[in-house]
Amino acid sequence: MKRIWQLTCLLGLIASSTFAQTDFKMPVQAKIESGIIEGDYNTQTGVQTYFGVPFAKPPVGELRWKAPVPAEPWSGVKKTKAFGPRPIQAIVFGDMGSRSAGLSEDCLYLNIWSPAKRNTKNLPVLVYFYGGGLFAGDASEPRYDGEAMSKQGIVVVTVNYRLGLFGFFSHPELSAEASYKASGNYGYLDQNLALQWVKRNIAAFGGDASKVTIAGESAGSASVSVQMASPLSKGLIAGAIGESGAGINPTMSPVPLAQAEKVGVAFAEKAGAKSLKDLRAMSSRELFEIAQETRTVSFSTVLDGYFLPKSLPEIFNAKQQSMVPLLLGWNSAEIPGGAFMQGKPYTHDNYVAKVKEAYPADHETVLKLYPSGSEDVIERSATALAADRFISYSTWKWFDIHRKNSTQPVYRYLYSRHRAPLVDKSVASGLAGGTVKADPNAPKPRPAVGAPHACEIEYCMGNLHLIKDYAFTADDYTVSKTMFTYFANFVKTGNPNGGTLANWPAAAPQDKEPGVMVIDVESKAIKATDDARYEFLDKQYKN
Repeated sequence: MKRIWQLTCLLGLIASSTFAQTDFKMPVQAKIESGIIEGDYNTQTGVQTYFGVPFAKPPVGELRWKAPVPAEPWSGVKKTKAFGPRPIQAIVFGDMGSRSAGLSEDCLYLNIWSPAKRNTKNLPVLVYFYGGGLFAGDASEPRYDGEAMSKQGIVVVTVNYRLGLFGFFSHPELSAEASYKASGNYGYLDQNLALQWVKRNIAAFGGDASKVTIAGESAGSASVSVQMASPLSKGLIAGAIGESGAGINPTMSPVPLAQAEKVGVAFAEKAGAKSLKDLRAMSSRELFEIAQETRTVSFSTVLDGYFLPKSLPEIFNAKQQSMVPLLLGWNSAEIPGGAFMQGKPYTHDNYVAKVKEAYPADHETVLKLYPSGSEDVIERSATALAADRFISYSTWKWFDIHRKNSTQPVYRYLYSRHRAPLVDKSVASGLAGGTVKADPNAPKPRPAVGAPHACEIEYCMGNLHLIKDYAFTADDYTVSKTMFTYFANFVKTGNPNGGTLANWPAAAPQDKEPGVMVIDVESKAIKATDDARYEFLDKQYKN
């Protein structure tokens, strides 16, 4: 009897082990313009996935530093079950958690999550562009994973685009050889080609090409803003979501082509290249190392007269942007106050001195908008000023020029949930995601005064369960459910409201105190009370 009991337990362990490792996926195929691709259909989640789908020819050899070209057709069935390589980049923001197969110039792949059944049609589509300053990031990062959003009846697409030297390099010889007589902006042109691909192919995954919402965070948000502004993207998008960032001075704003070309010529000289032919003959590694050695990691967006003919304020004020609903916002403490204080303690004298240094003619106005006081008050003011100068103002300006120059609804949020504590105390959070090794000799950080840059991504995409760096609580899941539902509603209808969510009012064009949805454990709409800060900075930046 004892032996039978032992055998029964053993069989039970084997069975439970087998069950725990059950794979619910089966092959599934889709026919797109280039050929047949094979992905996976998860019978447990009901979501189909196609990873590493090529939407362009590899931008290598003679195609390096050229506008992307649609992928060549293939015969047979192409397996699309693994993420493609991510764009070439350094580790600038810590470990951002990529799931891709290494780095390569051959990086123009996209990923699809679809809930479509056999006869499903006309599903809304979300196309998400990753952040990373236009010199880091990857469409395979877990925080951008599309499964949770797909379960809400949305087809989700994440897109790789070229970065840094490979994505935003300008040079007179490149401009001369291009049909549109300009160079640079290749990363943005990659995004645009991906949107064209979505328009032509998304029906194969149950999606509706007329219901495409584009979204992104930081550089991805700036990407959304420039795609809205570009004449090349007209008719490709039906809605837009921006999280902390816009391509407006002082954040990733475009420069004249001639200025960008000078930067390119200087880089070529540092590389010892006498011609474009010499540059194209160099290996990816050589160019990457030269960029690192010369600290040339970022190249500018360009006013190329093609993808981007004018600055965003000029385009929006002329009502030449894509006229679509817009949902956007920023976080309550995008960057620490120390970025403004430059490491100096939060004392009245130090703070006033820094304000006078930054605004010699307007320091009194600044001190009214960002007041001095106790150490805590100064920290909050310095944080607000640093964040506004970094990315909040440019996002506000995008909000302001679209609501005043379109008839489409514009929804604004302020994300306020403080970041959850790290599981591993030997690391620190990176600025744009991921973690870095903590400096054991660094002074103990002060308690957070708000939500830092990039911390909301996994919340709005419903991906807390995929992020292992932070000890999320039930409150975090509450915040995520709220933000995720607002975003899903907007993708489906162009309006974030629905169900039991707190009502989120659209901002009226001339409202001096527009409605703002504060997203936190208890989310609620309030009237904006700090726009005087942005109106002041607007005059400073002359936008």
